[in-house]
Amino acid sequence: MSMPTSESSPRPAVVVARAVLFPFILVTSLFALWGFANDITNPMVAAFKNILLISNFESSLVQFAFYGGYCFMAIPAALFIKRFSYKLGILAGLTLYAVGCLLFIPSGHMMAFWAFLISYFVMTCGLSFLETSANPYILAMGEEATATRRLNFAQAFNPLGSLTGMFVAKEFILKRLDPSTEEARKVLLESDPAAFAQIQQSDLNVIIGPYTMLGLVVLGVLVLFALARLPKVSGEDERRLDAGPTLGRLLRNSRYVEGVVAQAFYVGAQIMCWTFIIQYGVNELGLSKADAQGYNMIAMVIFVSSRFVCTYLLKFFSPGKLLACLAAGGGLLTLGTILIHGMLGLYCLIGISACMSLMFPTIYGIALDGLGDDAKLGSAGLIMAIGGGCLMPPIQGWIMDQQVSVLSPTRLSFVLPLVCFVVIAIYGWRTMRDHAARRVQAAG
Repeated sequence: MSMPTSESSPRPAVVVARAVLFPFILVTSLFALWGFANDITNPMVAAFKNILLISNFESSLVQFAFYGGYCFMAIPAALFIKRFSYKLGILAGLTLYAVGCLLFIPSGHMMAFWAFLISYFVMTCGLSFLETSANPYILAMGEEATATRRLNFAQAFNPLGSLTGMFVAKEFILKRLDPSTEEARKVLLESDPAAFAQIQQSDLNVIIGPYTMLGLVVLGVLVLFALARLPKVSGEDERRLDAGPTLGRLLRNSRYVEGVVAQAFYVGAQIMCWTFIIQYGVNELGLSKADAQGYNMIAMVIFVSSRFVCTYLLKFFSPGKLLACLAAGGGLLTLGTILIHGMLGLYCLIGISACMSLMFPTIYGIALDGLGDDAKLGSAGLIMAIGGGCLMPPIQGWIMDQQVSVLSPTRLSFVLPLVCFVVIAIYGWRTMRDHAARRVQAAG
């Protein structure tokens, strides 16, 4: 028997071909850029509350504006990309991102909270373009057999951007704000309004600085993308929108519709747990905002580490079963956050991140499974579901503003993430049941 020649040997699958290495690196940088924006912004809810002397509900409108941009722009971005190209979608996203960041300069000088909210909204309209462009573009930038590995590699840079954003928020914003408490500021506002306005303007200038630098960095990236030659990928020349028929098929697909709902509740839970960890540390344990943000960074490290563990567990569990188990674990830890006072309650809140680590991509994969070409618009619906992060934090902030006698308002407010995990667990259980039914049917 003759030995096989090198020509007949199977060629190993290439994750990223050398011909597209530079474009791949450019597009992968976007994952870090939107991770940075997400996690420099979460601590700003607590910062604006203290600087502007507003309620928890009002300060959480930062998240309403930020994630509202995702919800508003996801489907228009998908249609724009379908009509034109991934490159133009990325350029549009970077332009809006940079403009939103630079709008912080006039917003700070106006000392108007509504102007900051507009800045956040414009910024995340750009992020919606970037997420809707980059995820499917990375998948298509090579062989189909290695598409998932390619996307997982690119997504690994998202937490890197998130941790950098958290670090900048902690070291260059929260630590540099005037340390006076909200009560002291209220007294100063009554006794010396001019001195209060001076402190307020100084604090807002602290916030403006990092966002201005971010805007300039994004402009630099925009120039790189404008000059770069990005490869065309399979299906990019197809310009027909067919939005109506596609939406009709998607809305008739119960697994997809339920997936969008589950994704909205997941994003809501994630944003609430990460945004209000600062309020939990400050209100329940008397920590400074900067020290409480340190625990937020620990939660992110746990989140990233758990992603690798949960990815390994997918070898042994179906996605639906793992999702149901993770949601149940998240719900139990949320109960601990609500019922247990002190550091142990904070540890439960941090631990929730371990359960959230694989929820977004798992729900994403389950909802899009078997959709074929409809997945292009379907993915935009799942990006639009990020809008769950705009609706739920203000509700949790409102709960924190109430006077209750049974529990502290801060701990009671985490009932809302608990409800979210119940919804996700139900979706995981229904998916697990459908998976088991298909296996029985196939065996029969």
